[in-house]
Amino acid sequence: MPQTVAMTAAPQHTFFWRRIGGGTGSDVCRVYQRADGGWDLRGMAVFHDEGLACDLGYVVRVDTGWVTQAAHVSGHCGERVVDLRFHPGADGRWRVGQGAGPDADTGVSVSACPDMDLNFSPATNMIAIRRMALQVGQEAKAPAAWLSFPDLRLQELPQVYRRLDALRYQYDAPTVGYSGVLEVCERGAVVEYPELFSRLGTGTPSLSTPD
Repeated sequence: MPQTVAMTAAPQHTFFWRRIGGGTGSDVCRVYQRADGGWDLRGMAVFHDEGLACDLGYVVRVDTGWVTQAAHVSGHCGERVVDLRFHPGADGRWRVGQGAGPDADTGVSVSACPDMDLNFSPATNMIAIRRMALQVGQEAKAPAAWLSFPDLRLQELPQVYRRLDALRYQYDAPTVGYSGVLEVCERGAVVEYPELFSRLGTGTPSLSTPD
């Protein structure tokens, strides 16, 4: 699991989604601010998809500018035990460690793909949204280091975000055939992800000054 420094005693925000497409299940993510000003997204996705019963816990660590520093995914995907630890390598590519094994080169560039994106969770869209901080009307390419499902392999995923208004983004991922308007909350977390996820509840109110 990525090393973290001290966090606040309680999460700043809590988000819960249910799957409305791509199988059945749910996902809860708690967002903690660390003492160094960065953030940890800590969640659990439990779902049934592609004939597989999955329970995948995740931790994604970002810095104060929401640039991904490390990620850890663990649990089960069907009968497969999952323990994947991602971090930037000295060669400028994302590396992955599995269990006690040595780190391996994923072939995905850190500079080209600064955001970690988990296929099975809507939580990580917030990372790109917060990092780019687009103004209304702005559009930007945001290729991500994308952990695909069900093979759980890191690869580059071309993405484009265009901010339509305060709480809506046109989102396109052409290589996987997805295009839709994402509705988000004021914190940048997805509220409605057409055909895939819908957020339930209002989450945890901020426990400190707005970030």
